Parts: sequence; structure tokens; C-alpha cells
Amino acid sequence: MTQIGARPFQIRIREMRLSDLEQVICIEHEIFLFPWSIGNFSDSIKTGHHCQVMVQQQGAEPDTDLVMGYSILMIGPGEAHVLTLGMGYAWQNQGLGGEMLRYLIELSRKHQAEFILLDVRESNTGAANLYRRLGFQQIAVRKDYYPAMCGREDALIMRLEL
Repeated sequence: MTQIGARPFQIRIREMRLSDLEQVICIEHEIFLFPWSIGNFSDSIKTGHHCQVMVQQQGAEPDTDLVMGYSILMIGPGEAHVLTLGMGYAWQNQGLGGEMLRYLIELSRKHQAEFILLDVRESNTGAANLYRRLGFQQIAVRKDYYPAMCGREDALIMRLEL
């Protein structure tokens, strides 16, 4: 669990639980045209990927936390891959996505990853710019990787050396 900055309310990053998935999937549908399914998230938890949520504490009980965002990180020998990272629309452009990504970078270092990979839609300039600000560099393009409203969209493959 990681505590986040000086805010008028308490924010923390903690392990995602199955009980968080209803809120996670609501955010997923809010911010992505082609969202992951609840099964994708459930399988990621069960597989042992590093599944995190950023929450605002609403009370003493953990099940009362408000999920603001989430991430899933897969770590293999020498490398890490950000599978997904999302912040609820109301929480975007407040630096919280950057906080989540910095958390994933530190987690990757703790697991002795040498680099982190991620894919981002070519049209998602806000996310791509955040990744660049944190040191990620574009290393390739995956042609027609993502479904789009009118066909397919390219993915930028980005890498951060640790």
C-alpha cells in the first residue's frame, strides 16, 4: 500500500481485489471505447499479475473505498509490461495517472526488471505524452493493433530503461 501526497482526502494505491471489479469495470467502460471485460480483470488477478487500484478512502472498511483508477503490470524475467492503466474521467489531468505509473516503475525495479514496455493508441496523445515525460521512448509501431470505430488503429510501443 502506498500513500499519495497532500490532498484534502486520503488516496492510496493497493492491491486490486475481486470486490473492486465492479468499480474498475465502470471506469473501464467510461474511458475506453473497446473495454476489457470483467473476466480479463478477474483472470489477471487470478494469474498473479500485479493488479493495483488507486482509491480514495471513504471509511474504515476497505470495501467502502472509491476506486479512482487501476493498473495491471505483468513481470517476467528481466522485463515488465504495463497491460493496462486507467483513471476515471473525473480524476484525469490531476497527476494521478503519473503517480500510478511511478508506482509501477518502482514495483518493476523491486522485481529487478531491466525495462518496462507498454502499448498506447496512436490517438491517445495525452497518455503518450505522460509516458514520454516519465522517460518512455517509442521503439516501434504495431500496425492495426487496436479496434477502432472505423476499422483498426496503430499502437505505439514504448519502452523505459530501468
